[in-house]
Amino acid sequence: MADTDTAPAPTAAPALPTLEDLQHWTSVMGRAQQLMMEYMSRQMTEAQATSISAPQPSAFNMPAISWPAAPIYADPTKIAQAQVGMWTQGLDIWQRALRGQPQHGALEEQANKDKRFNAPQWRDNPLFDMIRQSYLLIADRMLGSVDAIEGVDDKQREKLRFAARAFVDAMSPSNFALTNPLVLEKTLETRGENLLKGLEHMLRDLGKGQLTHTSSEAFEVGRNIAVTPGQVVKRTPLYELIQYSPTTEQVLETPLVIFPPWINRFYILDLNPKKSFIRWAVEQGLTVFMVSWKSADESLIDTTMDDYVLAQIEAVETIRDLLEVEAVHTIGYCVAGTKLAATLALLDARGEADKVASATFFTAQVDFSEAGDLSLFLGDEQMQLIGQVSAEKGYMDGRYMAATFNLLRGRDLIWNYVVNNYLMGEDYPPFDLLHWNGDTTNLPAKWHQIYLKQLYQENKLVQPGGVTIAGTPIDLTRVKTPTYVQAGREDHIAPPQSVWKITHHFKGPLRFVLAGSGHIAGVVNPPEAQKYQYWINEDPVGSLDEFVAGAREVKGSWWPDWLAWITSQNDATVSASGARVPGAGKLPAIEPAPGSYVRAR
Repeated sequence: MADTDTAPAPTAAPALPTLEDLQHWTSVMGRAQQLMMEYMSRQMTEAQATSISAPQPSAFNMPAISWPAAPIYADPTKIAQAQVGMWTQGLDIWQRALRGQPQHGALEEQANKDKRFNAPQWRDNPLFDMIRQSYLLIADRMLGSVDAIEGVDDKQREKLRFAARAFVDAMSPSNFALTNPLVLEKTLETRGENLLKGLEHMLRDLGKGQLTHTSSEAFEVGRNIAVTPGQVVKRTPLYELIQYSPTTEQVLETPLVIFPPWINRFYILDLNPKKSFIRWAVEQGLTVFMVSWKSADESLIDTTMDDYVLAQIEAVETIRDLLEVEAVHTIGYCVAGTKLAATLALLDARGEADKVASATFFTAQVDFSEAGDLSLFLGDEQMQLIGQVSAEKGYMDGRYMAATFNLLRGRDLIWNYVVNNYLMGEDYPPFDLLHWNGDTTNLPAKWHQIYLKQLYQENKLVQPGGVTIAGTPIDLTRVKTPTYVQAGREDHIAPPQSVWKITHHFKGPLRFVLAGSGHIAGVVNPPEAQKYQYWINEDPVGSLDEFVAGAREVKGSWWPDWLAWITSQNDATVSASGARVPGAGKLPAIEPAPGSYVRAR
């Protein structure tokens, strides 16, 4: 009896909201919906009054208070239609919440696929279920309104759609402590320690001016990333040339040089031994060279497009002379692939096209007529801002580029970390890919401005004679170098339909491969991982849609397909000795790979 009397009372289950609570919060949500509709109506009244004398504002220079899809509401009929539709669905959400019934319909199906609301707490508690459903309703109406806008061109519509999507993602109830049931539970469980820890994370990020995605102490270049053995055999003010040590007794006669993008570090292709394209290529019997670009500083303020193209040619010449070979295989990744196309055209104009045995393009664009969401950041006002932020030092701080790429996938690369690391106070998990993503590089301001204006805005690279390198006009339609083009099916930086356009300009033999996943995972997909797939189509086709319609899907990595293609260009082999060993030829070893430039901050 004594034991029974002193036993602790069982913890009572948290009480569900009362009917009065539900009525109160439903009223709050309903009032919020009404305020938003009234605000939209006011915005459109003002927009209609000014549209006669003023040009339509872009989604990126409009005042902060402007509603991205406001132009649709200049029509009073559409205002009424939107109000009726929203109130009808809102009333259904309210009635089901009062009756304790689960939500249903298209919005619920959408919510079931949305990982922000995967936790059962969003459904089990009627209050949070209603918050979730109300948010999805408003988001659906807002995004749908963009598609219904009349009187705007496709580019303007894309800007509006991007702005609306960014706004909707930012306003998700999962991003706020008081409307996220998981954050509230965590706060009660830790007695607020999660918020204090999250505040520490946030203040640290504010101090360094960049959002953190992974533990900064987990990785170190040369220790557990970028560890494939090799030597720096050449250093210039713009790049280091790394030669990797052979691991086979015989190697292919024709060596390979890789040009990575200078908007990131080269070790995306050498993250770790299991993910390293460099290590894999060496193990297949290729003599591999890598260009490691210098992150821009005051010494590179006069660097332009010409300098990067001429640097690629210089690297090719250096390798030809070192190994005493006639030609070199080349790979250009992303922006370096764009410049590789210019390099091939310049070599052709000089009568030296045979110095490059083949060219491979990893998710690289040459025709920017359908360049994707990045082009939305390149209006005249944005170009002026880019010039201002880089004018003082002569280079663009890499953190600006990182923020831009994060915005392209804001839900995954911004708000996901705001919730997990700021609100939930969770520690950062070690992730080599995200470490690389945050290891920013600075860009020469002159090159950056020319690149954005001449290529993204004016699309001059595909215009014969539109671009001049070192005084020589170039023409991509004269390029006949054997070419392998890889695109990522879900690439949001270099969309596959944009990458495909290279097939309209090059005139030599070309193999196009569409890989599963995106800009990074679609490239870094080692065979042993047995992930994703790729599509090939041996028939001549005129469009990407035709390619996909007749394509054959192949499971796994496309790397072996590329290797077979490379070998088919020239399968002759030589001994992996002499100059094939870093430092044993004409060029002495300067320092071990990965070199100094990749470490410079």
